[in-house]
Parts: sequence; structure tokens; C-alpha cells
Amino acid sequence: MIDYFNVYIIVLIALLICVILAIIRVVLGPTAPDRIVGLDTINTIVISSMVIFGAAFREIIYIDVAIVYALLSFISTLFIAKYLEGGDF
Repeated sequence: MIDYFNVYIIVLIALLICVILAIIRVVLGPTAPDRIVGLDTINTIVISSMVIFGAAFREIIYIDVAIVYALLSFISTLFIAKYLEGGDF
């Protein structure tokens, strides 16, 4: 039988590598929209990591927190996009 906990750890390590690549995009991004896309990518990876972490430990609270974090991330991305566009709130 496959030990699923080790599979979750491998997936989390792969997501950590993706976060590191997104951080590089945030630091080296030549324009502000590139940096915003990098931050949004990091938010998405963190959300998926929380869901995987919750599945690995069979804790539902991590999935609930991930849903709230996804909502806040979406709203903040909308506000930042509106700010970069130059519009009024």
C-alpha cells in the first residue's frame, strides 16, 4: 500500500519550488503588473498548499481557512488592478 503522507510531502515540496520561482518573478519583474501576477501566483500556490496540508492531516479547518484566504486574495487582486489602472475606488 502507498503511504499517502509521503506523496503529500512530495507535492508540497514541488509547490515550494514553484513559490521560489514566483518570488524570483516578483523580485525581478520589470513592471508592476508582472510583480502583481507573481504575488497572485504565490497566493494561489499557498491556497492549494493549505488544501493539500488539510488533506494530509485530515483537518477540515485548513480547507476553511484556504477558502477565506482565496476570497481575500481575489478581492485584494481586484483592488490592486484597479489602483494600477488609475481608477477611483
